Amino acid sequence: MSVWLPTAPCTPAGCAAHQGRAATAAHALLRLAGVAALVLLGILGAPPVRLLPDRPRRAVIRTWSRALVRAFGIRTTVHGSPGPDGGRLIVANHISWLDIPLVAGALPSRMLAKGEIGRWPVLGRLAARAGTLFIERDRIRALPATVDTLTTALLDGDRVTVFPEGSTWCGRAQGLFRRAAFQAALDAQVPVQPVHLAYLLPDGRPAGAPAFVGDDPLTASLWRIARARGIRAELRLLPRIPPGRHPDRRELAAAAQSAVTSSSGVPAVAYPPVDAVRSTPSATDSDSAKRPAASVHHCVSSRPAAASSARTPS
Repeated sequence: MSVWLPTAPCTPAGCAAHQGRAATAAHALLRLAGVAALVLLGILGAPPVRLLPDRPRRAVIRTWSRALVRAFGIRTTVHGSPGPDGGRLIVANHISWLDIPLVAGALPSRMLAKGEIGRWPVLGRLAARAGTLFIERDRIRALPATVDTLTTALLDGDRVTVFPEGSTWCGRAQGLFRRAAFQAALDAQVPVQPVHLAYLLPDGRPAGAPAFVGDDPLTASLWRIARARGIRAELRLLPRIPPGRHPDRRELAAAAQSAVTSSSGVPAVAYPPVDAVRSTPSATDSDSAKRPAASVHHCVSSRPAAASSARTPS
């Protein structure tokens, strides 16, 4: 692994266990069959949908994305208004691959994703057809070109969603927002839309099953989510940050981070600790994906999950 890659302390064993009710294996298989049918429909329907005008195209994407999340048995609650059309950089905390259809169900947009997703069987093809922008996370020299691509998309009037933590966290803590993608919003002079995502159990505690962290295989994640019951996804569309309010990407990233953290009550954590990597080149401007480390419960906070979730909106 490159030293430039952001990391998170979350692991599947420490963070992704489901603590609520479980569906039967037969029920889980039915859910996965429904998901497979929707994915196939998405692949076959993507070419003609891309030819539609903006409003009907986004309506189709919104409907399909909501149906995909619901097919896993997850109910969704959206707070806030999508606001007007036009170019906008959408930034959200990152918990799971499920974040992508969750955001698209409220704010259809182009996604910035790690290059590995583009090589996933079936899902990678679907993501490419949906207009996803890919970044090669191990190539720090490719970052300026990625920012230029983001800027062009924003200038063309596209909404673009990025997950600036650069790594998935389980939801009991959050990573610091990396700054690079915010330069595109400055260059294109478009607003930034902070979004907070959460997956909750009926009692308001963070749900572990959706967390896609560490070295978790995609197949294991799919099965874990399909077996879980009683999970609710919550998406908060926070007030947009207008262009020109912050002079540089450092302040803009900090403002977006503050909005997401204030909404959730979940702490933002620099990991590995700054003192531990003081002699390592900064990864501040790197947008990339996850790699395993010790459990967030041991490295971030000693609070029990219930106490942590008490400050998470539900």
